[in-house]
Amino acid sequence: MFSGIVAACGRIERIEPLQDGVRLTVDTGDLDLSDVQIGDSIANSGVCLTVIALDGRLARFDVSRETLDCTAGLDEVGNEVNLEKALRLADRLGGHLVTGHVDGVGEVLRFAPVGESHELVIRAPASLAGYIAKKGSATVNGVSLTVNQVEGRDFSLNLIPHTVAVTNLKHLAPGSHVNLEIDLIARYVERMLAWREEEAAQ
Repeated sequence: MFSGIVAACGRIERIEPLQDGVRLTVDTGDLDLSDVQIGDSIANSGVCLTVIALDGRLARFDVSRETLDCTAGLDEVGNEVNLEKALRLADRLGGHLVTGHVDGVGEVLRFAPVGESHELVIRAPASLAGYIAKKGSATVNGVSLTVNQVEGRDFSLNLIPHTVAVTNLKHLAPGSHVNLEIDLIARYVERMLAWREEEAAQ
């Protein structure tokens, strides 16, 4: 489990093909790895990956073909990735509860400065649009953000200067693809409603 508060930006240094996926070598930059062990989870741009090897600042992760097919940004050397270590029970929850399981890939429609901040407008896949609500939470490339407006499949978010400076969102442009995770609560609400309908139909 994660909070959507990015701790550091890393960079993909190497991609090695595997039988059914790839092995990523990521330069973790300023991420504190002093308490990280083999088998721990680190979110890479919102994708929960398991550390399989450590070498100084370099961390290695195996990524399945299925994960590559339903995410963005993990398939090219040089790509910057937002990094966050898994939460501990005593950690502060600065963002919102994030699983690191990407629900879909969105397309950036607009990313432009508005005053001191930036407006980010994203088109969500049709399968996710119903879960995105005004003033609700959404995770974009692993970053916990608050939704400002929703219109059909499109939703807008306001990024403060700090968020732009310390995450890979600063590289976005119209046409960019981003990893989206909907609010965990929305999943359970849908399931509860669906179960009630199933029970009523019996």
